[in-house]
Amino acid sequence: MPDFLQPTRLRESLPVLLAGLALLCLVGGGILVLAARPDEAALVWMLGAGAVLAVLVIDILRALMQGRMGVDAIAALSIGVGLALGENLAAAIVAVMYAGGQLLESFAEGRAKRDMSALLGRVSRTAMLHRGTGLESVPIEALKPQDRILVRKGEVVPVDGRLLAATAVLDLSALTGESLPVPIQMGHEVPSGSTVLGDAFDLLVLRESKESTYAGIVRLVEQAQASRAPMARLADRYALVFLGITLLLAGGAWWWSGEATRALAVLVVATPCPLILAVPVAVIAGMSRAAAHGVLVKTAGALEALAAVTTVVVDKTGTVTSARPEVGDVRPEAGFTADEVLALAASLDQASGHVAAEALVRAATARGLSLSLPQAVVEDAGRGLSGRVGDRSVVLGGSSYVLSMLTKGQDFARAGVDSGTAVVAVGVDGRAAGLILLSDPLRQDAGAAIAAFRATGVRRIVMASGDRTDVAEKASATLGLDAVAGDLTPEGKVELIRRERQDGVVMMVGDGVNDAPALALADVGVAIGARGSAASSEAADVVLLADDLSRLPMACRIAQRARNIARQSAVAGLVLSGGAMVFAAFGYLAPVQGALLQEVIDVAVILNALRALRG
Repeated sequence: MPDFLQPTRLRESLPVLLAGLALLCLVGGGILVLAARPDEAALVWMLGAGAVLAVLVIDILRALMQGRMGVDAIAALSIGVGLALGENLAAAIVAVMYAGGQLLESFAEGRAKRDMSALLGRVSRTAMLHRGTGLESVPIEALKPQDRILVRKGEVVPVDGRLLAATAVLDLSALTGESLPVPIQMGHEVPSGSTVLGDAFDLLVLRESKESTYAGIVRLVEQAQASRAPMARLADRYALVFLGITLLLAGGAWWWSGEATRALAVLVVATPCPLILAVPVAVIAGMSRAAAHGVLVKTAGALEALAAVTTVVVDKTGTVTSARPEVGDVRPEAGFTADEVLALAASLDQASGHVAAEALVRAATARGLSLSLPQAVVEDAGRGLSGRVGDRSVVLGGSSYVLSMLTKGQDFARAGVDSGTAVVAVGVDGRAAGLILLSDPLRQDAGAAIAAFRATGVRRIVMASGDRTDVAEKASATLGLDAVAGDLTPEGKVELIRRERQDGVVMMVGDGVNDAPALALADVGVAIGARGSAASSEAADVVLLADDLSRLPMACRIAQRARNIARQSAVAGLVLSGGAMVFAAFGYLAPVQGALLQEVIDVAVILNALRALRG
């Protein structure tokens, strides 16, 4: 079967084919009229109008089977009545108008989606795997955690991994909207979907391809493109009302004047309703605009809710604080130095995807310490990991876990260590080697993001945290929040969201698995990070792809502008169409004139809706 006859390609090309046929028949009939062959011209016009009518009837029947009635029925009535009354030219113009409007809408939506669709074509299919002393090209589905792969200059990183080279330069624009090249240091995580701008490097695989950052983004994009906005559904819901008003006005004009052409003129000028053209285009344009700024809105309905947010609930860790722990101090035991403890722990942690692992690697690199590749690594999820670094046996993790792996009777010196401080215990060759103290500082952009939320019209901002209330209050002391709630379980966060929803539209921002229930309950759930396997990303309506909180208030402004443009376009189009219908009912517009006028109105509202792509 030829490529263009494939079902998917045929559906995509149908608007072009239909509009082309309708226009060809309209022009062909006009040429026949000029050649003094009016009967043949009428047949050609009938052919073009009949083809569009047949497609319209099929679409209407399909919608009825799904329990929907669209205002496309008015277009079908206009063409059908025009053909029945012998007004073939008017029917042909309506057919061209409708098919052209569908083609323009398809073009407009395609343009609006291009920023999101660009992501879908970048998925890598193969990777260069180190096997023995050579390299082997394998499907990315075959990659497993701890595999070592080579990523070459110009390639797209196929899976999430940890950088094993001294440095790498990446293009993250497809993931985060960041326009400048981003340098990555040894031991840091490299997200899939980024493009290598510098030299080739080796990568330690951290996740399978189906769980990678980029695979998650692709899934979310596909959800976003398949969604329909509530306002668009509203147009279908009230289609019967609009259809009834149109038929009443058309029937009244016919009864009052006795002229069937007046009824046809009313039907023609009401075809199609600008509401179903302008709203989807403006909303999808807003979604595309947000995606270009690193904010992936999963559904069109979420964009509309984003525009109406009045209350923001933020999680502490990863939202207000950085969720990127920093090494505050290293407390070595007797017989070890601080640099020795940090270097051994960071070397082993190169094989771990834990957030604390990156902190240790980052701190060791900053101190200029030499790191070795770990061997025989065994990770006990949530507790710690062990392995060999050179000729040393190293274990690190929680104190109880590490002590269970060491010689009986040993312990760590904890003098001066606050009970609320995060600690990584390190054991070397069966002995307690030292403690590494971590801190979670306030995000540098947190204060600016809070102020920007206020500027968008948000009235209330609340912090929700599973940490002790005093710890949460201390972390947020300089942010000017309206309330702080600590010691919250996942159920407690859900209850908080339920209470806040009684007073307004609530946005919940979080990043952990424990945030997923609250994200699902909120009017708008926002997940920090784009790993599709994370419960928070799956439960959320919006995913912040860039690690930049200021993009959320920006997304709110984009959503507000898209909503306002959609309403403006729909109202203006309906008012203009309504006025034209009245003129047609009183005989001031002939069917052909009404069809041409409605075409101008439809083009105007679609072009106005496309303004949501800019500014």
